[in-house]
Amino acid sequence: MLPQSLLALVGGLSLALAAPTCKKRISNGDNGGNGGNGGDGGGKDDPFSPVSNVKGLAFNRFVQVWMENKDYEDAVKNKDFAELAKEGLLLTNFYALTHPSMPNYMGAAGGDTFGLDNDENLSVPANISTIADMFDTKQISWGEYQEDMPHVGFQDEDYQNDGEDDYVRKHNPLIMYESVTKDATRLRQIKNFKHLDDDLQQKRLPQFSFITPNMTNDAHDTELEEAAGWVTGFLKNLLQNEYFSTDTLVMLTFDENDNTDIGNQVYTLLLGGAVPQEMRGQTDDTFYTHYSTIASLAANWGLPSLGRWDCGANLLGLVAQKTGYVNWKVENTKKLMLSETNEGPLSREDGGHFSGEWPAPLTEAQCSAGHGILPVVQKTWSGHKPTFNYLSPVPHDSKNDINIGVSYSRTLKGTQESGITK
Repeated sequence: MLPQSLLALVGGLSLALAAPTCKKRISNGDNGGNGGNGGDGGGKDDPFSPVSNVKGLAFNRFVQVWMENKDYEDAVKNKDFAELAKEGLLLTNFYALTHPSMPNYMGAAGGDTFGLDNDENLSVPANISTIADMFDTKQISWGEYQEDMPHVGFQDEDYQNDGEDDYVRKHNPLIMYESVTKDATRLRQIKNFKHLDDDLQQKRLPQFSFITPNMTNDAHDTELEEAAGWVTGFLKNLLQNEYFSTDTLVMLTFDENDNTDIGNQVYTLLLGGAVPQEMRGQTDDTFYTHYSTIASLAANWGLPSLGRWDCGANLLGLVAQKTGYVNWKVENTKKLMLSETNEGPLSREDGGHFSGEWPAPLTEAQCSAGHGILPVVQKTWSGHKPTFNYLSPVPHDSKNDINIGVSYSRTLKGTQESGITK
């Protein structure tokens, strides 16, 4: 049985944090939505493809494609990736968040893993904010495209075709959050590859997309060579489309590495029309994590932070150049073990770093993105002390001695600054 949250909100509001809930099994014929029509007037089974054109500092569209479970050293030697890297910027010091897969996807949408140390079919309560809330502050269109998901807003654990797991829920970040699944319109923005093709042809791609290939094409159930060949062809076709590529930044990355005994560095490549010509074929050795992606999206479009690990995360260099933010140099990454999960309510109670309370975010900080904290986060968490040092560029857990003793420094306006995780 999952724990009840011990955290009560100020003033006894109805927003008191709910316990995480196990998602019910949903039949393949059930959309799983809450019924009714979305805000655009469409039915709950119809895909919703909002468009917008909010200018960004470094890019106007962001597309990330996630692959699965391969070590950096293997991926960087792959001939297909090596050829693709000639057209992009290789990030040589990019890290995933933990193991197994699901908490990495969860963290990429919510800025925290909330202690998740498993792939169980769990949901995050509706009053935990996500990147969707960030985007909605400026009506920036967003969407997900999940290969082989049977229909819009599908919430079941998996979908099989010919006896294989083609689509799995654990690789779908926003479907884990009830702030999305309990909103009929938002749920209809989680679509499949048929809808990706339709949106591309109709020129109605969102400004933010999260793309997950199926379990064969993402390398989860296949060798790296097969998956790399597939995704290279997939991306080359997209990048040849002028509508898709213009002012677009594509991030090709992996959810996690394969070897859990090393630090969890993952292959990550930036592509697309937004990558300056002088950066193509080059490398960037700045320390990044999946949380850096959230921070960079906020900085690019002038959005508030979630107040979690995105707040202190380094910005992608091509974004930092535009904002003037000075990234931290993490000096001893060999001490990193981003293979363990910080404390939280989604940890296993037997052997995990379980806590009965949801981690409290920052409510007052400019963050690396420079635009403060999301107002709904400030309202929900007012008066609560942050659970972790979310201003650090390195995720860590002092109580459980996870990633402690990692030092970082930078020079800001002629003054040397330094810190250490402790």
